Amino acid sequence: MQVKFENVQMRYDDTQKNVLDNIDFEIPEGQLVSILGPSGCGKSTTLMLISGLIFPSDGKIYFNDEDVTSKDAVERKVGMVFQNYALYPHLSVLDNIMFPLKMAKMPKAERKARALELAKLVKIEDHIKKKPGELSGGQQQRVAIARALAKKPSILLMDEPLSNLDARLRIEMRQEIRRIQLETGITTVFVTHDQAEALSISDKVMVLNGGQIQQYTDPVSLYAEPSNRFVAEFIGTPVINMLEADQYSDLFALFAQERNRQKPASVGLRAEDLFILPAEVDQTAGVFQGQVTMVEHVGKDVTVHVSDGRKEVVVTDQALAPKIGDQIALGIHHDDILFFDNKGQRLEVGEGQ
Repeated sequence: MQVKFENVQMRYDDTQKNVLDNIDFEIPEGQLVSILGPSGCGKSTTLMLISGLIFPSDGKIYFNDEDVTSKDAVERKVGMVFQNYALYPHLSVLDNIMFPLKMAKMPKAERKARALELAKLVKIEDHIKKKPGELSGGQQQRVAIARALAKKPSILLMDEPLSNLDARLRIEMRQEIRRIQLETGITTVFVTHDQAEALSISDKVMVLNGGQIQQYTDPVSLYAEPSNRFVAEFIGTPVINMLEADQYSDLFALFAQERNRQKPASVGLRAEDLFILPAEVDQTAGVFQGQVTMVEHVGKDVTVHVSDGRKEVVVTDQALAPKIGDQIALGIHHDDILFFDNKGQRLEVGEGQ
């Protein structure tokens, strides 16, 4: 099922401000699309608009070519998985999965066969006689997914489904969600504030902020080619290093000379793209010079913090770690620098402000 928003706006009665401001997008049939953004950006509102639990103030919503703007969740035939699982504690796993089929008055033999099929799909078939209280968080989430799929919904909607799980289980379950989505081929919309979840399992990621779509593309392009400063700073760990023109006028004058255009207002330097210049190399050839203030070792990963007294820059993926107090210079390949204008929009190499 394809989903399409046309000029959709959403505002609530107690405010004139739009929660969603005239957004347009398409979710292709059979894909997993994540909606990512900070708290209050409109991602859960977007999900509820797709579901039919709320209706837009303006604009149209289509499932394929059908206008479903005024249809409710039952008419739209969506499946939903929530953060809190919402399982019935007095029912067994099998009965929880069968419950929507029972409400639909499906014959008992058929609904049991369908529930067993789904229990196997989500790898919970060994626990079908247990009650939800006897299951781990990950197992409960599997039951919730199976129940949402029971009536063969047109779209599967997932609202922060992994936020109650511990870190290791989150990784396992996001991989399982992707496997289940690929096996069923169901169009899936996954709302999360966790960029690792969104980038690891999605065909496309929509980044929202302030009720507007900042960028909507595949995960690789989102990271490598952010359309604006917000996306560049929101995507990536550690957060991208930003240098401002008013603090580094000499460096920015050099950037302008190299690009033969007006200098940008700011530049972004990804931590993994920076490298420590050897001591025998002219240190002024670097984009940043300073003193090492902290060195973090997490397994094989080394993160180095460098400060010049005005700004602290973070650099990762170094073969050899310097010592705290060392004076070092950092270099970067010019093609890896991200340039932004004074409105935060990305400048391609060769463009002016």
